[in-house]
Amino acid sequence: MTNEKPPRARYVQIALDIAQRIVNNEFKPGERLLGRSILAGTYNVSPETIRKAVGLLQNMDVVRTSQGSGTQIHSKEMAYRFLERFNYMESVESLKIKLEKLIQEKREIDKQLEGILSQIIDYSDRLKNVTPYNLVEIKVEETSKYIGKTIAELEFWQNTGGTILAIRRDDNIIISPGPYAEILSNDVLVVVGDGNVLENVNKFLNAK
Repeated sequence: MTNEKPPRARYVQIALDIAQRIVNNEFKPGERLLGRSILAGTYNVSPETIRKAVGLLQNMDVVRTSQGSGTQIHSKEMAYRFLERFNYMESVESLKIKLEKLIQEKREIDKQLEGILSQIIDYSDRLKNVTPYNLVEIKVEETSKYIGKTIAELEFWQNTGGTILAIRRDDNIIISPGPYAEILSNDVLVVVGDGNVLENVNKFLNAK
């Protein structure tokens, strides 16, 4: 994934340059635009590329073409709007590329975090007989009266003696949820606590 701006087509670059020259008063409304062959030589491109550039400007009403009179500069204001529009479109495209990159990075981080959490759970299973703390997973039943409550509202540690390290929710995992994270039905809470933590959390969350 790259965050570089995609290159503009050459005819777009030329159309933008002509529009900028109109805004800068090099080309003035009512004046005839230079012929294709002259413009092709000026920009070192083929007449076909110039035709496409002029066509783009014509579509935006920056220039107008009439038989016998050739192509004339129509509006400085439309040239300015044309430049604004392309700058806006480029900004949006740039933001989309950055967003895609950040989403990809987040997926990679989530994958790494899930792997680390799995290792922690695995190590906890191996060491549960030699450590005073246990790492357990408890599912929130659909009948729990605490569904929709935040961790802060539950006063979770005070009521269970356990600390929530993560929440498994469908295919996602929320690492180190904050106090305002809500508990939803079928969430799986990854909790660390003493030897009674599993019983305490189950009794608190899923009491009938």
